[in-house]
Amino acid sequence: MEILKTAAAGTLESSDALVTVEPGTGITLDLSSTVMNQYGRQIKQTVLETLDRLEVRDAHISVVDKGALECTLKARVECAVYRSCDASAKNIPWGGAVR
Repeated sequence: MEILKTAAAGTLESSDALVTVEPGTGITLDLSSTVMNQYGRQIKQTVLETLDRLEVRDAHISVVDKGALECTLKARVECAVYRSCDASAKNIPWGGAVR
């Protein structure tokens, strides 16, 4: 998928994450988390795997994590990507690309 515009999904509430996707060259990831020391590597891996499954090759991703579960991170990344390419209004199979 091609990232056409800046889009975001999520909140800054406890147990959630705010994911922002912007057009970019290659994949760049800015990650901030309240549990960075414990789960930083897993969060990064989850975000990058989700982008790979969605076939995103060029994007700048910003994640502000407040202790979100892995399924929440996947959902937020998927939603932000779909919003960024105007696919969220179409009849898309939510969760179909992300396992």
